[in-house]
Amino acid sequence: LFSHRGPEEEGLPRRGRQSLNGSLIKITVFFFLESELHEHGAYLVDSLWECASELLKDWETMISLLLDEPMPGEEALTDRQETALVEIMLSAIRQACECHPPVGRGTGKRVLTAKEKKTQLDDRTRITEMFAVALPLLLAKYCVDIDKVTNLLQIPKYFDLDIYTTGRLERHMDALLRQIWEVIDKHTDTEVLEACSTTYYCLCNEEFTIFNRVDIARSQLLDELVDKFNRLLEDFLQEGEEPDDDDAYQVLSTLKKITAFHNAHDLSKWDLFTSNYRLLNIGLQNGDMPEQIVIHAMQCTHYIVLWHLAEVSDGSSIKGDLVTLRKQMRAFCLVCQRYLNSINTAVKEQAFTILCDLLLIFSHQIMSSGLERLEDLVYAPDSSLQAELLNFILDQVFIDQDDDVNSTDGQQDDEPSKIEAMHKRRNLLAAYCKLIIYNVVEMNTGADIFKHYMRYYNDYGDIIKETMSKTRQIDKIQCAKTLILSLQKLFNEMMSELGFNFDRSSSAFCGVKELARRFSLTFGLDQIKTREAIAMLHKDGIEFAFKEPSPQGEGGPPLNLPFLDILSEFSSKLIRQDKRTVHMYLERFMTFQMALQRDDCWLPLISYRNSLQAGVDDDAMSVISGISSRGSTVRSKKSKPATVSKRKLPEGQFY
Repeated sequence: LFSHRGPEEEGLPRRGRQSLNGSLIKITVFFFLESELHEHGAYLVDSLWECASELLKDWETMISLLLDEPMPGEEALTDRQETALVEIMLSAIRQACECHPPVGRGTGKRVLTAKEKKTQLDDRTRITEMFAVALPLLLAKYCVDIDKVTNLLQIPKYFDLDIYTTGRLERHMDALLRQIWEVIDKHTDTEVLEACSTTYYCLCNEEFTIFNRVDIARSQLLDELVDKFNRLLEDFLQEGEEPDDDDAYQVLSTLKKITAFHNAHDLSKWDLFTSNYRLLNIGLQNGDMPEQIVIHAMQCTHYIVLWHLAEVSDGSSIKGDLVTLRKQMRAFCLVCQRYLNSINTAVKEQAFTILCDLLLIFSHQIMSSGLERLEDLVYAPDSSLQAELLNFILDQVFIDQDDDVNSTDGQQDDEPSKIEAMHKRRNLLAAYCKLIIYNVVEMNTGADIFKHYMRYYNDYGDIIKETMSKTRQIDKIQCAKTLILSLQKLFNEMMSELGFNFDRSSSAFCGVKELARRFSLTFGLDQIKTREAIAMLHKDGIEFAFKEPSPQGEGGPPLNLPFLDILSEFSSKLIRQDKRTVHMYLERFMTFQMALQRDDCWLPLISYRNSLQAGVDDDAMSVISGISSRGSTVRSKKSKPATVSKRKLPEGQFY
């Protein structure tokens, strides 16, 4: 299509709406929308980059198609086509400035040649000169369109900001800032507001002359937003008056704007902690605070604490700031903990996510990299908070998709919403697993996570496996104890459901045994590295198996004896010397009569003993055979008797 030239196209202007490129760009837009090959324009641009980069870099024509009125008889672009053109235009700008393909294409960044670097700089200069003038006009035209504005606001991060000064384009910067202010005033969509915040962040660069101009505009904008928020909040929280929906909407929209800016900008001088903390506290007391106000108040307070921490970490603050931060952080954590019991799922999820972040940030690792002065900020969760976090995960994550009803609008879940819900649950689980890995919560709480490895293998198997791997790197023995504890929990649940006379061929028991086999495989092939951990695992397993007396009375097998069948899955991970040690430890729990039993109910003990003896007898036979074959040499020489190395684990580590 691009290479075709019709006679009617001869003599067309080189650039602009009526040019040949204008027609080709329209064809590209139509193809993008009608082919439905991919919903992201970046991949179409990347596919055409080598053969049609000059066309894709014709931003002048693209701007003309978006801003100029169509000629008589010319069909105007539809709203959907304009949205696609803006996306293609942004993708072409990104490809020209970053010089690497989008995610999933190519093998990563490569070193640019001198010619490519010059082309990159020239393109960036052209983009800045062109869009410094055109961007305010585009924002003015599409001010109320969420998709177009979000994409357009990403363009300034590719600007060479020096050109605003060298090219005498300061008045266009003023126009851009006015339009961004207009966008913020008209929108409450989080994506648009964060795009505005990011644009201000890119423009507020102290290295460039325009910094003062942008910084003043930002301060004026935030002054207005904070004043408005405080004024609205006073009216909203007025005692004795019932706030109406309009008041709630005004508070929420202003709070969303402040939160979006606090994500990328330090707003500490406006002291927003007091108002947000008051809002959250009243929400707890009354229980009728709108969901979105609570969620954004928590997010804003989270940013406040993190910016305060950044200031304290730099060492530029005074000692009183450390005390203030400690009080604010602990008070906020307690509020979030109380919100874990909210009846609103979205509020609970927000509280949980923020708690996990704060507990990780303010854990003992905060003192690393020479920041011992921050020791007073370390915050370790108590047992009640740890229990609440774990219960949240068990209630909200380990559920069947059919049970996950849409709590917000009551509509039937479709496939995209199910995928989104699964993505959210994976993020929640990953946040909690970080606390296990970094020893913020007790590692044995991982038992309640690990026991779900098989049942939810397709949903969370990769996260759980990675957690097991990381915890083993930190503390092999404690990880092994956690794994065996998870198997014990599953075994107890199965016993409660099936009774002590359950069939060992049942799917439930086979499932626990298969889980044990999977756990065993995660220890790898190096038996020396995992020696102590595996031995401790067997010790805990044996103690559990003989912990409860027989429900059949004296002479019957212990209640948990079938657990030895599960434990035998780990016997192959023991080295020969330790098999003898474990067997000796097992015999301490056995009576003489147990060793003689051959009934089916005693088969777990028999099979476990056999698994501990496998290879040991062969080892002894090979030693005897070796001694016999050297008989003549032994008789002819005075030498020491042949010995077998039998190094055992230190007494204290096993017994």
